[in-house]
Amino acid sequence: MPETTRILAVDDREENLVALAAVLDALPVEVVGVSSGHAALKELLSDDFALILLDVVMPEMDGLETAGHIKSRPRTRDIPIIFLTAAGEASEQAYQGYAAGAVDYLTKPFDPWLLRAKVSIFIDLHHRTLQLRRQAALLRQAMAGDEDGTDGRDQALKVLDERLSLVEGGLTRARAGEGGGLTEVEARVAELRLALDALIAGS
Repeated sequence: MPETTRILAVDDREENLVALAAVLDALPVEVVGVSSGHAALKELLSDDFALILLDVVMPEMDGLETAGHIKSRPRTRDIPIIFLTAAGEASEQAYQGYAAGAVDYLTKPFDPWLLRAKVSIFIDLHHRTLQLRRQAALLRQAMAGDEDGTDGRDQALKVLDERLSLVEGGLTRARAGEGGGLTEVEARVAELRLALDALIAGS
């Protein structure tokens, strides 16, 4: 089954978090809302996120300070941040925001279509990054076979055979109306493509 793409939304006003979740409901994402910078940092300790939507003006720890902490941690420094700020404050805070690591700015009240479009771009980038990491892992596995005296190509072919068996099993279940149906098959086909690309890259 495909992995759930999680987005962290940080805003001290509950109605803003509800609005963000409603706007992004049409996308295949899970929006995790928190109401402070401290809560955001705590959430980032254990969970992985594709994107952070971060309010700039918050009590105690504002968005700029929160972003600074996020970018200082090896685990979270590569997560893209889109700042959300009131229209009248955007020009004053833009430089500081980009300096703190923001990839983009949106002013409140934001255009729902624009927000969905921007979030979709970062979701796609996140998925591509995950695919590259998996492909690199498969390639490293194949190359490790050469180092320990076995044929790395044989190992890669074995991985391909295993992935193909999963695809065939998914098709059988889809025809019978069981399991995840076509969604499962699509996920298995994507894994098969990654394994094949890794084999080609290592040849």
